[in-house]
Amino acid sequence: MKLEKYAEITGWGKCVPPAVMTNDDLATFLDTSDEWIQSRTGIAERRVSAVGTSKLAQIAAENALACADLDPSELDLIIVGTCTADEIIPNVASKVQKALGATGAAAYDLNAACSSFFYAMHNATAGIRTGMHKKVLIIGAERLTRILDWTKRESAVLFGDGAGAMVLEASDEECGLLASKISCDSDARDVLALDFGLSFDRYNFDGVMDFNFEGQEIFKRAVKGMSAAVEDVFQQTGMTMDDVDALIPHQANKRLIDFLAKMCKVPEGKTMLNIQKYGNTSSATLPIAFAEAVENGMVKPGDTIVSAVFGGGLTCGAGIIKWGKRVKPLRNNQKTLEGNGQSALDLILPLHKGAKEALAKRNRKD
Repeated sequence: MKLEKYAEITGWGKCVPPAVMTNDDLATFLDTSDEWIQSRTGIAERRVSAVGTSKLAQIAAENALACADLDPSELDLIIVGTCTADEIIPNVASKVQKALGATGAAAYDLNAACSSFFYAMHNATAGIRTGMHKKVLIIGAERLTRILDWTKRESAVLFGDGAGAMVLEASDEECGLLASKISCDSDARDVLALDFGLSFDRYNFDGVMDFNFEGQEIFKRAVKGMSAAVEDVFQQTGMTMDDVDALIPHQANKRLIDFLAKMCKVPEGKTMLNIQKYGNTSSATLPIAFAEAVENGMVKPGDTIVSAVFGGGLTCGAGIIKWGKRVKPLRNNQKTLEGNGQSALDLILPLHKGAKEALAKRNRKD
């Protein structure tokens, strides 16, 4: 199939909730400390949302559209990457479509866990390059704090809420996602799993979903999967590490990001790192990181960027992205989510209490 267009990134934006949960806050109800968390993950704080995933997605989308100076009616597709949808049916994307007034757009959700946004970029780019779409809005949005077991230190300290978005538009200029590789290592899919499937009994639900998180195995698989994906996209393009201007990876663990930076030999100061502020926001980490990398000047016009992601499934992906000529938003893209007067602890402590009570009830049954 002849590819006549490229998928230029013309808009970018994010939405991070105002309520901040620090490591010291977590230590008030978990057996942990700031030193324990930072030394293992690089995380100092994360955000906690009082609103649903769809609202976070909407604000990030509005910022991306403002950045591109694009009216929502011009969109022909909206893809929302998420594993924390407000409802099972209907999807988050349809709610975002309605809120934006993007009545001419198709809309669907995509769940590849932390890899969801990159999977969406891969699909949207393919649609634009084959001529099936012209203007696509892609979003990564999560409200992970609502599904965590807040009695489990190993996983509770890792995650936060947020959303990011991009607008992709058909272009004759060679830019956007030039090469990508996505894959899935399903043999190990159970090492990162939240049990909400066939074993879930909605009539006898005790308030805690079983979250399996085998950190060492996940790290090992992530290193292997992302390394292979990065090598694949370099082979596709004929580029080498010397061509890379910046690394913008999934923000899951600082040690993993440091490994990727060393492997890609990116110049000092050209690896995007914001996990210390937000923790792992799953599908939202990549678009938030892109938005902030452009805002802080890390990304320059024409830069070549490498991205890599890894998530439950075990899904994986990497891509080489050539940035276009513009790094300034055409309109203000800094709309924020208003607070509701509750602190992060106000929002989380009832969840922690509920989880403890539910687990005690489960143990009494056993």
